[in-house]
Amino acid sequence: MKINLFLLLMASGVISAQTTITKAFNDPVSGETANYLSVTGTPDNSATGSNVTFNNASLGFGPAAVTSYSTPTSTEITTFPNSTLKMAGPGNTVYYKQSASKLEITGLVTTDATLNLAANNGTFISYPAAFGYSETDQAQGTFSSTAANGLCKGTVSISADASGTLILGSSNFTNVLRIKSVQSFNLYAASDTFFLFPIGSIVNTSYSYYNSTYKFPLLTTIQTVVNVPLAGINNQTTNSAQALNTANLATKDLYVQKDRLKVYPNPAQEFIELKGTAESYTTANIYTLDGKLVKTSGITSGKIQVSDLPSASYFIEVSTKDKKTETSKFIKK
Repeated sequence: MKINLFLLLMASGVISAQTTITKAFNDPVSGETANYLSVTGTPDNSATGSNVTFNNASLGFGPAAVTSYSTPTSTEITTFPNSTLKMAGPGNTVYYKQSASKLEITGLVTTDATLNLAANNGTFISYPAAFGYSETDQAQGTFSSTAANGLCKGTVSISADASGTLILGSSNFTNVLRIKSVQSFNLYAASDTFFLFPIGSIVNTSYSYYNSTYKFPLLTTIQTVVNVPLAGINNQTTNSAQALNTANLATKDLYVQKDRLKVYPNPAQEFIELKGTAESYTTANIYTLDGKLVKTSGITSGKIQVSDLPSASYFIEVSTKDKKTETSKFIKK
């Protein structure tokens, strides 16, 4: 679901102090771009627990670093089976499989190595994720690099291990939730199909800081450690970090365009009708205030039946065939 729905939540004052990562708001969509800035300095990820301060006031910001999402090509899907989404960012490309409850990694291409997790996809995150969430998933596939090629097998451990206030340069962000992900893989020779004798390891540790205003993380840090002694690689470490360009975001059409889409009657009991540019919309998704999808419906003559919904407040997102969307709020009596 587009970012404007969540910003509608902000405008209506129904956001709680607890930021929660949801599929409805945070799941990437093909065609989206996230505008980041490269980070100079060393991010401080040491704080853990609730109501902490993530003090990164000393960080500086460099050139723009755009991350884009697209639909994988047929060739890429053949290479990374079951992929539904491709993320291309500075120095890395990630292939994902999207489902109703998870975002899974099918492939990871970095400057150090390529991991193909076709044998067993690794969980990137499960929805919803709030403070205290944690899980560990098994993952398996192949690896390739300039130094060696073979099999990989390991774990992906994800946790929402901290929440509080993020100081990022001169900006402060409240209600921030941090997601930590540790992707730890042992590497094996291609002939070692029983995974008996590791020849090396790759450990990728990332921290992502979210709040309830922006869809994408405010700050992301990644450390990759590669160890393949037989190839002369001993704990080769690569660090990177990027910060969301919130100044740029504020100038885009990320906020609800007021008064374009109107819903009536409001409150409604049997049907709702749409005013605005309703004639071009074909599909409606209805969400609870916490972002849970409860109904998808076609739009007939600008009307949508809501008699089957429990009495509550909802958001409705209507979209065209080319996926342009508008969002509004209504009350079901």
